[in-house]
Amino acid sequence: MILLKAPLLVILFALPYTHSFHLPTTKRTIARTFTMNPDSLTIPPHTKHDPDCPYFRTGYPPIEAYETGFLQVSDLHNIYWEQSGNPNGNPVVVLHGGPGGGCPPSYRTYFDPAKYRIIMFDQRGAGQSLPFAELKENTTWDLVSDIEKVRVHLGVEKWVVFGGSWGSTLSLSYSQKHRDRVKALVLRGIFMCRRSELQFFYQEGTSHLFPDAWEKYIAVIPEVERHDMISAYYRRVTDDDPAVRLEAAKAWTTWEMSTSNLIPNEAKIAQGEDPKFAEAFARIETHYFVHGAFMRNDQQLLEDVDKIRDVPCTIVQGRYDVVCPMKSCWDLHRAWPEADVKVVSDAGHSMSEPGIKSELLKATDKYADL
Repeated sequence: MILLKAPLLVILFALPYTHSFHLPTTKRTIARTFTMNPDSLTIPPHTKHDPDCPYFRTGYPPIEAYETGFLQVSDLHNIYWEQSGNPNGNPVVVLHGGPGGGCPPSYRTYFDPAKYRIIMFDQRGAGQSLPFAELKENTTWDLVSDIEKVRVHLGVEKWVVFGGSWGSTLSLSYSQKHRDRVKALVLRGIFMCRRSELQFFYQEGTSHLFPDAWEKYIAVIPEVERHDMISAYYRRVTDDDPAVRLEAAKAWTTWEMSTSNLIPNEAKIAQGEDPKFAEAFARIETHYFVHGAFMRNDQQLLEDVDKIRDVPCTIVQGRYDVVCPMKSCWDLHRAWPEADVKVVSDAGHSMSEPGIKSELLKATDKYADL
């Protein structure tokens, strides 16, 4: 009898150590979402990847924009903007990632369209904004200025600010400069563009977890230049030869798309082969990264947390995010313990991963009536 029960005992003792597993009979996944405060880690009720579960959110239905336009923000740059949801609702501005990623229509589904006036725009050189993939007059502080220009243009007094990855960098930068215009922050996949973060993802760190994708990423760069991959890619994506630019842009973008999800997403990986998306994404990202995101120093966003300490904020972080590792979220949490931090234990970087999306939806619902 002992021999017969031994395998079962092994399975039963193994299960509690897994953060995510599938039950074949119900096809449900159990995800533990941790909430951090300065002194402890508490576990709220389980978040189930099941639309019938009251703790799990899957998103609002797709909607169309009710107004679109272009705003001339400088002599050179003309940015695309749009509004959707309720014209009289609580304004929220969506700051996309990259930099250079653009705002796809799917971002609208993270907000209750009956309660929110959803404002999205493509940052300089990205998406539908013109000129395409332009690097001149394209800095963090130009983008912060553009956010204010969009706000004034659309007649918004104050708004909720929503951003993930590079969008979290820009959200922090904007709110620290324009605290009086921010009702609340919803941040995801914290990225402060510090050298340690860039080194981990683009030089050595994530390479140990995705060696197969890493081989393709470094293949474009001669071995003699591989000691500084960001600079090597920057030289290529700004080369005069379109073929050189495109080859490098695709490889750079595919690396990030290959590592963004806990379980690699083939559709997202294929996005790296889209020439238009890849060129803007790679050119603008490398431009910002070689210039340290145009910050005064590596720690600027942490040093200036006092400016926004009283702003209501929810931070959603994937435990196994290898693009913007949790160390950055933790550093921000230690500097800003007042912010509500949700750690999704069965997720990577992508905002579309079920646990991350659910927590983002809960956060936007929380601030819908501000």
